Amino acid sequence: MAAGRHGVGFLVFDGMKLLDLSGPAEVFGEANRFGADYRLGIVSADGSPVSSSIGMRVTADTDARAAAYDTLVVVGGDALPDAPVDPALRAAAKALAGRAGRVASVCTGAFVLGAAGLLEGRRATTHWQHTSTLARRCPATRVEADALFVRDGSTYTSAGVTAGIDLALALVEDDHGPALAREVARSLVVYMQRAGGQSQFSASLQGPAPRTPVLRLVQEAVQGDPAADHGLEALAARVRVSPRHLTRMFRAELDTTPMKYVELIRFDMAKALLDAGLNATEAATRSGFPSYESLRRAFSRHLGLSPIRYQQRFATTARES
Repeated sequence: MAAGRHGVGFLVFDGMKLLDLSGPAEVFGEANRFGADYRLGIVSADGSPVSSSIGMRVTADTDARAAAYDTLVVVGGDALPDAPVDPALRAAAKALAGRAGRVASVCTGAFVLGAAGLLEGRRATTHWQHTSTLARRCPATRVEADALFVRDGSTYTSAGVTAGIDLALALVEDDHGPALAREVARSLVVYMQRAGGQSQFSASLQGPAPRTPVLRLVQEAVQGDPAADHGLEALAARVRVSPRHLTRMFRAELDTTPMKYVELIRFDMAKALLDAGLNATEAATRSGFPSYESLRRAFSRHLGLSPIRYQQRFATTARES
């Protein structure tokens, strides 16, 4: 465990997400109430103030040339997955990381670390909407799409926005142990460790529609009648190819098997039905699962929680009085 003063620097830039800064910063600040000694600083590439994604201005304490921190945290921004990272921001991250004992990113801040070469040969994650983009942009990085945060040595990356709080709690626990981190979580009224990965927050697990006409026919058949027989032999006969050839086509284009793809379609349909208010048994039947138990197993595989827990968590923000 770390003892004594510990400097945490947040690298900011125009278009940054304000919660990527304020969420983790509050965790470290709250930890100070329970005996930690984190000294927080805000740094921009040239020391200038920056504008957040909601227009609020954030003042930097220093520039990247003069700053040194024990922990560097790179925040995210909406534009990072869509365009090359600004060279000045990339250089700032690389310089600051070289002087830090550990490096972390929140949400799309992983794109800055990747551009600076700091994710080469490492495992990493980012917001679920952008994991495939990060994987393409950083081919030497193993992107873990469902993780809330990933630790690889002294490099940490986290998923979307509020996952920065999960990450900061993990850093506090590394420094001061689980008891202090638990006090911080209780004080901030957040989970010490959330159940499930970030896929529970995603809109769909299917990804883009298949390009190959044969695979699109499979998708349409399952969506049109999810409770029908969609075994491998039946699907292959429906699209007039052999089961082996159909499996090869799925592997080549979608990197999965026909049966796994069928389950994903059914799973997405069940999730939508639960969101619409149906109970778990009805959702299982209408989405093509043979029983509630088979749906429960699918939820456990994909989300790490049961259909009922999923519905309780996402159906409403209201609480019974």
